[in-house]
Amino acid sequence: MVTQYQEQEPTWLSIIKLLRWHKPEGRLILMIPALWAVFLAAEGTPPLPLVLIIVLGSIVTSAAGCVINDLWDRNIDPEVERTRNRPLASRALSIRTGVIVFLLTFLGAAVLAFYLNPVSFWLCFAAVPVIVCYPLAKRVFPVPQLVLSIAWGFAVLISWSAVTANLVTSTWLLWGATVLWTLGFDTVYAMSDREDDQKVGVNSSALFFGDRCADAVGIFFAGTSVLLAVLSLFMQLGYGFWLAWSIAVSVWIWQYSRLRQKEIPKVVYGQIFRQNVWLGLILLAGMIVGKTFSI
Repeated sequence: MVTQYQEQEPTWLSIIKLLRWHKPEGRLILMIPALWAVFLAAEGTPPLPLVLIIVLGSIVTSAAGCVINDLWDRNIDPEVERTRNRPLASRALSIRTGVIVFLLTFLGAAVLAFYLNPVSFWLCFAAVPVIVCYPLAKRVFPVPQLVLSIAWGFAVLISWSAVTANLVTSTWLLWGATVLWTLGFDTVYAMSDREDDQKVGVNSSALFFGDRCADAVGIFFAGTSVLLAVLSLFMQLGYGFWLAWSIAVSVWIWQYSRLRQKEIPKVVYGQIFRQNVWLGLILLAGMIVGKTFSI
């Protein structure tokens, strides 16, 4: 049911919500791996115009992904507590408006892709079906968060190749770390929706791992830690990165122990998700310092 507030809400505000621009942490957590890649590939000092393209590309691409997700899920979201007030679910926006907004954001991402080299451009092209199909994956694939993680991984491949025009061992180490990190924090995010997802009949990693969900998240974060450590050795990052890595690992251990507790309030899952945004930024700072002042 559409509330009176939603009926009176300006269209422009509903569009902002459709793009998720009122929730910057979701945009940042996609942008962070892209920035990891561009700064590491450029040895700590990438060209500013390229950084701006990566930032803008992350914003419009994640926005397009959110819109296509809401278009696919417009009849499912009303049944889920966390998503029932989304503009398409609440009918604050029409399907036609949603399609137009998606096409505009997709066009914006395509225009930015033309500023990249051919390798990065074709990687952008390859990422499109993964982004578009993620909402469908929850209907047919038991761990749809893996599809999302692979989509996140394209941010690393595109950004790295935008600097070097190729992919090397370090690229794939960062890609693996990003995929596992995304699997970790997005599984935590899905844990708050388990009851609703089961009711409407969609899949999630939180349902797939069941009672071992906390252990799965712990393994994902442990794998992230190992791959980032190996990456640091490959790229000879300095103490600045190892300090950031130590902070991230300490918090991931604490998050794992928190998830293993019984009777966790749903608010904790969102808190852990937001904490990972900050961890990603701390790791980014460590990468920049570690590569610029490696000793």
